[in-house]
Amino acid sequence: MNRVFIEAVGLAAPGLPSWEAAQPILRGTAPYVAAPLPPYTPNLLPPNERRRSTATVRLAFQAGEDALRRTSLSAQELATVFASSDADLNIIHRICSALAATPRVISPTDFHNSVHNAAAGYWSIAVGARSASTSISAHDYSFALGLAEACGSVCVDGLNTLLIAFDLPPPEPLYAKRPIAAPVASALLLTKDRTSRSLAALSWAWSRTETETSLTGELEVLRLSNPAARALPLLGTLARGVQGRIVLAANRELALAVDLQLP
Repeated sequence: MNRVFIEAVGLAAPGLPSWEAAQPILRGTAPYVAAPLPPYTPNLLPPNERRRSTATVRLAFQAGEDALRRTSLSAQELATVFASSDADLNIIHRICSALAATPRVISPTDFHNSVHNAAAGYWSIAVGARSASTSISAHDYSFALGLAEACGSVCVDGLNTLLIAFDLPPPEPLYAKRPIAAPVASALLLTKDRTSRSLAALSWAWSRTETETSLTGELEVLRLSNPAARALPLLGTLARGVQGRIVLAANRELALAVDLQLP
């Protein structure tokens, strides 16, 4: 198995507005209450880009910035992986509605924000990023495959890498076909070497025999409500400060088996 180190975590979800706030809930020492996420203004974005950014981009930044608060590593030097099942379906809905109207008038800003890697573009502008960036879409398996890509970036390319997974609920009629029920973003900062801030070592391997790790109660409902929330079993193990194996479905037949070891 290959190994990387988890340097920092970020989270933004209903009732879990940050990694700090989420830890007692994920440990089971505080109740989970699915309170709506308050509006978020990215601190890293310059004013012009902040005005153009969408709710999807701001959600990705919320988790990414949460992780960066817990590291001394430079954001400018980090490679990034952005994993999103559907990116910005609100923008897609508006563009499709405009194309079906007369006259056909599409907002240049909507067109600018419609690409799947829009969040990666905003991030690179915000931090002056100079390292590689990858954007991944893999339906409900986006977090698992984003994590595999981020681990590969660390182990193969030797780059400390920030993974940000994010998805927002789409509007109708898209919601009827893609019912993402809650906005969720999760972030993991992975490093090739252990640091004084390392939370755990992470090893992984592909598996065809193991069952996906689940949660209980309302946290399991949240896990299933959004592809980015598939991170919650991993984050729960981190919050409890214990070693353990977490299995993340990577497609209908293959899983990513992740072992956490205390640093």
